[in-house]
Amino acid sequence: MLQIIPKKIIAVEHNWQKELAMAFSDPITLLNYLQLPADDFADDIKARSLFPLRVPRPFADKMVKGDANDPLFKQVFTSQLEFQKAANFVADPLDEHENVQPGILHKYKSRLLMLIRGGCAVNCRYCFRRHFPYGDNHLNRKEWRTALDYIKADTQLNEVIYSGGDPLMAKDDFLQWLTEEIAAIGHIKRLRVHTRLPVVIPSRVTDELISWLTASRLQPILVLHINHANEIDDKLKQALTKLKQAGVTLLNQAVLLKGINDQVEQQIALSEALFASGVLPYYLHLLDKVAGASHFDCPETHAQTLMAELIKALPGYLVPKLVREVGGQPGKTPIDLHLT
Repeated sequence: MLQIIPKKIIAVEHNWQKELAMAFSDPITLLNYLQLPADDFADDIKARSLFPLRVPRPFADKMVKGDANDPLFKQVFTSQLEFQKAANFVADPLDEHENVQPGILHKYKSRLLMLIRGGCAVNCRYCFRRHFPYGDNHLNRKEWRTALDYIKADTQLNEVIYSGGDPLMAKDDFLQWLTEEIAAIGHIKRLRVHTRLPVVIPSRVTDELISWLTASRLQPILVLHINHANEIDDKLKQALTKLKQAGVTLLNQAVLLKGINDQVEQQIALSEALFASGVLPYYLHLLDKVAGASHFDCPETHAQTLMAELIKALPGYLVPKLVREVGGQPGKTPIDLHLT
């Protein structure tokens, strides 16, 4: 689909920025909005001291009001269980904090992460970077040029990944500039964007976003983070259709979360809903063992059993790869399945 691409994107205020500014940050206000009794969550609210609460209204609107067991609510609302101390659950489960250069996390031989923005539109309680020192990785354009020089110098790289936080928290004019600079580096073939923002604020998929993402010679890939079929509503489907029609490859990576998506039926529904929206399941991650999130953890044996059932129930292209990320390893670590 051909598009007329403006020479430069003019920064304008979009609905997504307004919706971001109006995100819930006070637990009691969110509970009132969802028609849940605040007194029942007095101990849970205290966990905001460990990791702030942030929930955009469009995501809250996907939750079932009055249901404290709603799978979307449980992903983002503070819990007293976050205070639990669990063996092997640490602040830096992937050994990233000491291995990051300004703006860059070079974990794999052929691809590199650029930490575009530290913040996210939503604070998921299981976030493996909930303790990450984002304040040390806030760069100006001069400092970004140093990161670009690093990419130019390493000809083994062929893919750049925009990560964070959430990279789409950045404004489109900055992302256009950065993408143009990367496209000018001959050995880079692909641009991948890891984001949850369109899931929680679908209006983030603007014409400007599609312009910078598809205007260059780089092959564009958008990797979403969707854990449950209920996260996919009509507004998100419309946004994904626009991306798909513009030639963007759409993938999804989910995290296996106890009490949220750890049943076979839930995973089948997720894969089917993704594919109906033009998205291919990519990874199903075992939980990264970050301090404060142990209550979301599922045993590896349970994950293996679940995946064996998915293989029986779904065509291969709808079965995500079950993986764990291990700090220092050259890629994701596949989890062996013992099929019978």
